[in-house]
Amino acid sequence: MILDQEELDAGQIKHLPGVRLGYVEQHAEFPPGETVLDFLMRVSGKADWECAKMSGRFQLKRDLLTTPAASLSGGYRMRVKLTAMLLADPNLLLLDEPTNYLDLTTLLLLEHILQTFRGSILVISHDREFLKRTCTSTLEVAHGRLTFFPGEVESYLAFKKEQASYIQNTNKKIMAQKEHLQEFVDRFRYKASKAKQAQSKLKAIARLHTISIDNKLATARITLPQIITKPGSILRVEHLTIGYNDKTVASNISFEIPRGDKVVILGNNGQGKTTLLKTLAGELSPISEESKISWWHKADLGYYAQHVEAALNPTDRVDEYLKRCAPTDAKEEDVLRMAGNFLFRRDDLSKTVSVLSGGEKARLCLAGILLHAHNVLLLDEPTNHLDFETSEALADALASYGGTVIFVSHSRTFVNIVANRLLEVNNGTVRTYPDTYEDYVASLEEILTADVDGVNTEPPLPNLDELERQRRRLELKTKQRQIAQLEKLMAEQDKKKSELLQYFFNNPTDYAPEKNRELKELTASLIAKEEEWLRLNS
Repeated sequence: MILDQEELDAGQIKHLPGVRLGYVEQHAEFPPGETVLDFLMRVSGKADWECAKMSGRFQLKRDLLTTPAASLSGGYRMRVKLTAMLLADPNLLLLDEPTNYLDLTTLLLLEHILQTFRGSILVISHDREFLKRTCTSTLEVAHGRLTFFPGEVESYLAFKKEQASYIQNTNKKIMAQKEHLQEFVDRFRYKASKAKQAQSKLKAIARLHTISIDNKLATARITLPQIITKPGSILRVEHLTIGYNDKTVASNISFEIPRGDKVVILGNNGQGKTTLLKTLAGELSPISEESKISWWHKADLGYYAQHVEAALNPTDRVDEYLKRCAPTDAKEEDVLRMAGNFLFRRDDLSKTVSVLSGGEKARLCLAGILLHAHNVLLLDEPTNHLDFETSEALADALASYGGTVIFVSHSRTFVNIVANRLLEVNNGTVRTYPDTYEDYVASLEEILTADVDGVNTEPPLPNLDELERQRRRLELKTKQRQIAQLEKLMAEQDKKKSELLQYFFNNPTDYAPEKNRELKELTASLIAKEEEWLRLNS
C-alpha cells in the first residue's frame, strides 16, 4: 500500500514532501549477457564510476563488475539489487524479508550498510539477530491491529511478557475481589437488615471487569523421537570430490563426524554447501573414483531438501500426507501430535496442499521427516519460511536430539543453538573450522568491515582472487586467536608448574605421588602446547 501497489480499504497514506522510497524488487530481471556495471548504469542512470563506488560497498569489485549479472549466485544477485536501490539515493527503505536465501557474507554486508544508513528503514523479517542489529523500534502486526513500541525487538518481547504477567495478576485480584463480594451477597441478600448492603455489593461486582487478553498466537512445540547414541563415528569421508557431471565444485574432502554431533555446513552461496549435503545424502554421486563416503552400518538417514515442498502432491490432504510419511507401527495419536507440533490442528488436517502457504508446506515436510526415528538428519535450510518462534522451537528440539544432525543454515540464532561442529565450504575446499560459530561470524565481520571501509592492514597476496584473499585473512585471524588462547593456557600451566617445583624444592623429603604425577602431566601438556604454538606461528 505504501508503494501504491495495492488499494486501501479505508484511511489514507501520506507521502510527506522529500520522501524518496527505496525498495528491492524481489524478481528484478537481469537481461542475458548484461554485465553488473551495465545493469546498474541502466537502472540508475548514474555514471560508471558512481556505480562502481556504490558496488564496492557490497564487495562487487574488479571482475565481478564485468560479469553477466544473470550468471551470479543468489547472494551476489541480491547485492546487485541492493546496490541499484541505494544508487537511487533513497531516504526511506522498505525491505520485505531481505534476509531470505542470503548467505552470511551478504547478510553481514547488508547489516553494515543499514547500520550506517542515514535515512529510515521499515523492514519485515523473521531473522531475530538481523532485527536486533538493525532496528531501533518495533511494529507488530497481530490480532488485526498494529502495535508500535519505541524500542528494539528483544525489549518489546520482554515488555509483552511483563504486560501479560501484570494482566494475569490483576485479573486474579479482580476475580478474588468478586468472589469475596459474591459471598457477602449470597449470605445476606434475603436478610432485611443487610439487603441494602447486598445490593450495594452487587453494583460493585458489576463495576469490576477483568482485562481482556488476546488469545496467544499458536507456536510450535516440537518434540523428536528419543535416540540413544553410542560412542563412535557416524560418518567418515575420504578424498571426496563433489560436483555435477564434469563440473567439480570441491575436491580432496576428508573429515570424520562422531555420533550425536550437530554439524553446520558454512559458506557463501554457490560454493557447494547444498552439493555436499546432497552427496552425503546419496542424492548425488561423487565424481571421482577415489571418493569414499562411509556411513555407520546402523545409520538411518532423514533428508530435508531446500525446495522439498515443491515435490508435494497438490491434491494431498495434510492428514493423508502425514499418515503416508509415518512408520507402519506409528499410532494415530503420534501422527496427530506431530501435526499439532507444527501447528496443523482440527480443520487444518483436511486442507489440501494446494491451499497451503510456503511456510505451511515447509512445516508439513519437516513434520513428515521428523515422524520417523531417524538417527541422522540432513537438513538444507530448514528455517526458510519459518517464523522465529517456530525456528527456535525446532533449534531447541534438534539441540537436545540424541542423533546426528548435519545441516545448512544462514540463521545465526538457529546455528548458535544447534551446532557444535563447523564445516566450511569455500573456494573448492572443505575444512573443519576450529573455533566457535561466534568466532567465525566475528572474523568474517572484521574482514568485511575492513574491506568495505577501505582499511586493510594485511600485506597484499599476489595472484589470488577476492574469495581466496578473504579465506586467507579469515584463516590468519583464526590462527592469531588460537595462538592467544594457547599463550594464556601455557602461562596458567607454567605458573602451576612453578608452584609444584617450588613445593618439591621446599620439601625434598616429602612423599607426594599425586603432586609428582601432576607435575609430569603438566610438563607433557606444556610440551604439546609449545609444539602447537610453534606450528601455528610458522
